Amino acid sequence: MIDFRTVPERYRHWRIDIAAPIATLSMDVDESAGLVPGYELKLNSYDLGVDIELYDAVQRLRFEHPEVRTVVIQSGKDKVFCSGANIRMLGISAHGHKVNFCKFTNETRNAIEDASEFSGQRYLCAINGTAAGGGYELAAATDYLMLVDDGNAAVSLPEVPLLAVLPGTGGLTRLVDKRKVRRDLADVFCTLEEGIRGQRAVDWRLVDETVARTAFDQRIREKAEQMAESSDRPNDAKGVSLTPIDREISDDNMAYSTVRAQLDRTARVVTIVIEGPPDAPPSGIDGMLEQGVDFWPLALSRELDDLLLHLRFNEAELGTLLFKTSGDATAVAEFDRYLRDNQEHWLVREILLYWKRTLKRVDYTSRTTFALVEPGSCFTGLLAELLFSVDRSYMLEGQFDEDQRPPATIQLTESNFGLFAMGNGLTRLQTRFLGEPDSLAAARKLTGTELDAVAALDAGLITFAPDDIDWEDEIRLLLEERASFSPDSLTGMEANLRFAGPETVETKIFGRLTAWQNWIFQRPNAVGESGALKSYGTGKRPEYDRKRV
Repeated sequence: MIDFRTVPERYRHWRIDIAAPIATLSMDVDESAGLVPGYELKLNSYDLGVDIELYDAVQRLRFEHPEVRTVVIQSGKDKVFCSGANIRMLGISAHGHKVNFCKFTNETRNAIEDASEFSGQRYLCAINGTAAGGGYELAAATDYLMLVDDGNAAVSLPEVPLLAVLPGTGGLTRLVDKRKVRRDLADVFCTLEEGIRGQRAVDWRLVDETVARTAFDQRIREKAEQMAESSDRPNDAKGVSLTPIDREISDDNMAYSTVRAQLDRTARVVTIVIEGPPDAPPSGIDGMLEQGVDFWPLALSRELDDLLLHLRFNEAELGTLLFKTSGDATAVAEFDRYLRDNQEHWLVREILLYWKRTLKRVDYTSRTTFALVEPGSCFTGLLAELLFSVDRSYMLEGQFDEDQRPPATIQLTESNFGLFAMGNGLTRLQTRFLGEPDSLAAARKLTGTELDAVAALDAGLITFAPDDIDWEDEIRLLLEERASFSPDSLTGMEANLRFAGPETVETKIFGRLTAWQNWIFQRPNAVGESGALKSYGTGKRPEYDRKRV
């Protein structure tokens, strides 16, 4: 089982050093510590285990170290920054693992960019040697790329000429969309095995600056301090320790403090129930700080994030995620208001951003997603976002027989109209009502109103509203029908439908690049016995089917 929970004391590949306002994140990959046997992580190459630690480090720097304003990513090895994803690992991995590995690595790169844009924690990459493939893609996720100028250090994306695949973690998109590299020059760069070095790398905007090796460390410090000056992160605040997540796992159940999941392997369905807050929010910031990781919105973000990652890598055949909520809707509304009222506080900002990133895990999942709104639900404000994340939502009209609880309601808050943008830059309600501006305006007027099933259906906020007579059969038939379809066609259909509206760097990476990479990773030119991934390092040239498809 792949476990995404870790702590710095268990890191094998990264080291965090803090000298406020600067943190140094050093990549020094342990060759012998691959996630599974069968390959060595030479030349700072990485696998999923390396990236799990990086993701954990990025999260900790945001939550545990408010005093950090600039993060320097550097290599712990001499004259090599990172040689990218380990080729042996890719060669022996199953197709699904390769694709999920690329997806997680993409999300981690996006988390770095998210910290730069919204958290006031800027990233500088100090490239002390070769940065190839995924190594350059990691560098390109930072704000500023500094390359040592020693005649040997170079940046490259050699996947096409060497491996018959694509740069899998956004390299192509960031070249032209983020770094604004000219298209023809990007074409040259992506077909040069040896890459680009020195002043030409600056001229082509592949890096921002080159520095002689003798002055490299001093210039890193100067630039990091300069970048820190623009940050609004507090100098004297105390961070929140991200203690290990507690969970219980059995064959058919997973349980956290705020989330529980039931795994139906026969129906291939995971029912995820989010528990609302047990108490009202604290009266002030000090109360939140005292609760730390137990503060309900933070605990929820961490635990649902962990659950989604666990399901992605360890439960590939469970194709449908069924979201439910349980709890006091009033308490959820109070927490929602607490977060909005205090969103200028650094920690509240981080919690809101974490929930936003966790919702994106739902958006980007390769599973079918449904939501059921039943009596006892609490789809309000930040939890109502799940209704607009899923592929369809069903809300019971009225009550079940012998259920004395009042009929279910949902409630919008101001949070649903700006705090949790999708990868396309729009809110989920803007995306939902892309061709219906009047419907969006009407929904906003319903803010704060408890909406029953008929009202929610009329407002376009749910998909269907069966009554208690039809409920059980309709949900059963829905799940049976979905399970009968091809998982491949469902993945393609759902991903195409989820991202209406503007195309951004993020949606291009997950919608376009990931789709191409998914296909290419199955082609014999890449993964066949005579393909590039299997032939790499053997001295044999790969054999390609030359037909364009």
